Amino acid sequence: MSGLSTTLVSGLLLVSAAPALCACGYLAWLTLLSGRRKAPEASVATTFDIVVPAHNEAAGIGATVESLLAVQYPSDRRRIIVVADNCTDDTAQRAHAAGATVLERQHASERGKGYALACAYSKSLADGFADVVVVVDADSSVSPNLLSAFSARFVAGAKVLQAEYGVRNANASWRTRLMVIALTMFHTVRSLGRERLSLSCGLRGNGMAFAVPVLRQVPPNAFSVVEDVEYGIALGLAGIRVEYVAEAHVLGDMPTNSRASRVQRARWEGGRLALLRAHAASLFRAARQSGGRIPCDLLLDLLVPPLTTLAAMIILGLGVSLFTAIVGITGATPVILWLVSLALLTLYVVRGMVLSGTGLRSLRDMLWLPVFMLWKLTAFLRPRGRAGEWVRTPRPDER
Repeated sequence: MSGLSTTLVSGLLLVSAAPALCACGYLAWLTLLSGRRKAPEASVATTFDIVVPAHNEAAGIGATVESLLAVQYPSDRRRIIVVADNCTDDTAQRAHAAGATVLERQHASERGKGYALACAYSKSLADGFADVVVVVDADSSVSPNLLSAFSARFVAGAKVLQAEYGVRNANASWRTRLMVIALTMFHTVRSLGRERLSLSCGLRGNGMAFAVPVLRQVPPNAFSVVEDVEYGIALGLAGIRVEYVAEAHVLGDMPTNSRASRVQRARWEGGRLALLRAHAASLFRAARQSGGRIPCDLLLDLLVPPLTTLAAMIILGLGVSLFTAIVGITGATPVILWLVSLALLTLYVVRGMVLSGTGLRSLRDMLWLPVFMLWKLTAFLRPRGRAGEWVRTPRPDER
């Protein structure tokens, strides 16, 4: 090849390595800061409304309400409100029988979790009972200390909280065990690092808690299929950070088969991509302002590709760089950059495996990773639901 062609190929490889290197550097930075901190002393000084948005959740809503009733917190300082939203089964009746207050909602066009939550927030604000509104998904169980841990943080001045969000059916299949590791990286490692930096850990949709004044200051007008991330961005733009509560958790069921997993992944990642297009400019402008650390970090979090996409980029880039270096087209610099990216990403993954508590079995499950990567990349090619409609992930016990 001519000198010009060699320079061009080298330049392209260097430029293509830069985004992956930046993303992996960001993840590694948070990984190095992901040590656990001492939790504050538990408190019972706060009153709570626990909101459970539910759409055709008759099979499991009773168990979720029972889990919430079992929380170690004074019963006169909490309420459980189930929003049976556009249900065609007996979710409302079963929730009421389990001991929850039930709001039934039907609307032809305003359908989705965001609308169900808006209905519950309006009810809570109008009643004036609660200091804080907590959101728990209808297929979840919670740790007994959830409310006492939240109360301690709100007493200390927190405005918005996010509990640790994990997998309840971890050993159901290799998919769910990989999801344990994936969510540990995304929820735990990143959140611990961001909490250390006093940044916003973001909202995860399950195990969220909002002080009532925040709901009044920043109305939760978030109705996309990733309403949690959307509202987290709105809070960040208002300068309000979401604090991470590592000592309390909510556990949700994850899909065990390909079809159900595809529904969930398409919703999560397609929704985040849509939010990036919609809010990147406003986050960038806010990040340029004085004190714009929180919007800057939220923008970085949106810009980081999904883990499998990032890993595929590195494998492809490293392979091409090695080939061009071996045949003498380029030098070693592109190879070094891709290797550094791989090392930084490996640090992030290993930290997630350690914190996940899955043990040595996770090493065997990682053999499924190439299959998982190929499947996940195809999820982007599938059609997605309309914004605002309920896109309910089939439960593990449903065929």
